[in-house]
Amino acid sequence: IDALLPPRILFVSLPLSGKEKPPRRFTTDTRDREEPALDRIVPEDPNVPYDMNQVISRIVDDADFFEIMPAFARNIIVGFGRLEGRTIGVIGNQPTQLAGCLDIDASVKAARFVRFCDAFGLPVVTLVDVPGFMPGVAQEHGGIIRHGAKLLYAYAEATVPKLTVITRKAYGGAYDVMASKHLRGDVNLAWPSSEIAVMGAKGAVEIIFRGMPAEQQEKEVARYERLFTNPLTAARRGFIDDIIEPRQTRHRLCQELD
Repeated sequence: IDALLPPRILFVSLPLSGKEKPPRRFTTDTRDREEPALDRIVPEDPNVPYDMNQVISRIVDDADFFEIMPAFARNIIVGFGRLEGRTIGVIGNQPTQLAGCLDIDASVKAARFVRFCDAFGLPVVTLVDVPGFMPGVAQEHGGIIRHGAKLLYAYAEATVPKLTVITRKAYGGAYDVMASKHLRGDVNLAWPSSEIAVMGAKGAVEIIFRGMPAEQQEKEVARYERLFTNPLTAARRGFIDDIIEPRQTRHRLCQELD
């Protein structure tokens, strides 16, 4: 029975072919449900992780989320959920594993899932908290740029609705490949806790102001955080469609899918 249950869940989530519309299931879980817990789920310290699975379960219908390949590339989550009965594909960085960084395995896992959803006409919801691509000699020799490009192409070529919610960090090239506006994302939303920048404040200041006295660098870090540790600059430049309260995430996603 345990072996038969996952295929059943998968089959009832998908249309019979790519030419049919995704199935819609009756639910009493309306779009008006708010989740106040989401307002407190992201820690104030940007280096403290949180479980993205808890975010997903509070957004989808009846906290029902079917994760695919949970034991492989745990730093990214992919799976199926529903919004007002409509099947959606969900992709989210997992801050509790490798800080949510994208590595080779995570890029390939997410890219294949995006293409699968595109083949069956399933909207893709992406939850972003990514500090960058995983550094290291092993990743470079393994072809992190080539495999990371697979995810970039998958999002860019997908024709299904692509909805993105930035929950916290969205840094550098990894932010670009996670269904950003630059990859034709249809709707890009951000929580007030989001940070959209090339890199973190401390790292950026150490590069730009190298050799400057420590006290002056601390002032520059504070200035950098004031400018970029919020989504306002990105919103002014059109990279973000709206800044929303976390508790309203479900309502806005349902609204945008209409």
